[in-house]
Amino acid sequence: MTIRAVVKGVGHYLPERIVPNAEFEAALDTSDDWIRSRTGIERRHIAAPGQTTSDMATRAARAALDDAGLEPSDLDTIIVATSTADLTFPSAATMVQHALGMTNGFAFDVQAVCAGFVYGLANANALILSGQARRVMVIGAETFSRLMDWTDRSTCVLFGDGAGALVLEAAEGAGTSADRGILSSDLHSDGTYRDILYVDGGVATRTTGHLRMHGKEVFRHAVEKLAATAHAALDKAGLTNDDVDWIVPHQANLRIIKATATKMGVPMDRVVLTVQDHGNTSAASIPLALSTGKARGQIKQGDLVVTEAIGGGLAWGSVVLRW
Repeated sequence: MTIRAVVKGVGHYLPERIVPNAEFEAALDTSDDWIRSRTGIERRHIAAPGQTTSDMATRAARAALDDAGLEPSDLDTIIVATSTADLTFPSAATMVQHALGMTNGFAFDVQAVCAGFVYGLANANALILSGQARRVMVIGAETFSRLMDWTDRSTCVLFGDGAGALVLEAAEGAGTSADRGILSSDLHSDGTYRDILYVDGGVATRTTGHLRMHGKEVFRHAVEKLAATAHAALDKAGLTNDDVDWIVPHQANLRIIKATATKMGVPMDRVVLTVQDHGNTSAASIPLALSTGKARGQIKQGDLVVTEAIGGGLAWGSVVLRW
């Protein structure tokens, strides 16, 4: 018998305000065509004034619990992947725990920027396999609109806000790649590249700061590292590209997604795409895409799913799971 961390439920939340590309044209030297051609993004959701990361995370958590047919008290752990927590501390996860009325178990944040949800899944899997938790909620939630320099057309048009959540539950498997649940993970980081994607504020500066990015360098590392980590995770699971039903990538840029799929030898009709509607929601992008993919009828029980992401740090990784 092998214990697996199996998907029990999934859900998401997006702010009501939708900002189409055309809205940037009045203030920036840009256009809808320019943004679409370079990123694939058509619109994004922006949090309302006063709406916080923990608020959105809580809404996504409730949707995932409803999908799983569970109550907050059924959870042992909440992990929130975010770079935009409401406060320096306490964690967004404990705020979600309180908002759900959950007084049992434990909650904590993971900060690996856009790779945060992948890191969260790997941590949740480890907690379940070690027996420290039976049910773990992993949430990716971000209000990146609060980090934008709205005069910088190279970054502010790329990002959006939102949250997605996944409930994992311990279940018995046969110990083969046919099992449902997380089959493997592959995580990496390299602080050598910290200066190509970062926020120029924080405790050291006593400012929130703005996101800064060297786009060409990020693109180059993304394509190379995302395909490599996905292949490594598949190898660990004893699987190949041909076994993959769906790639659910970090939704940063359509050109990166297409280039990565090409390097992996997986056609685009097996890639779940939401970047056109959500923009880059950092740690929220993969759970948003998983929830959207299930709602569309794309992802079904038994499908083999590969998730992969790269973010500031640089931090990157992938998870292979059977839905």
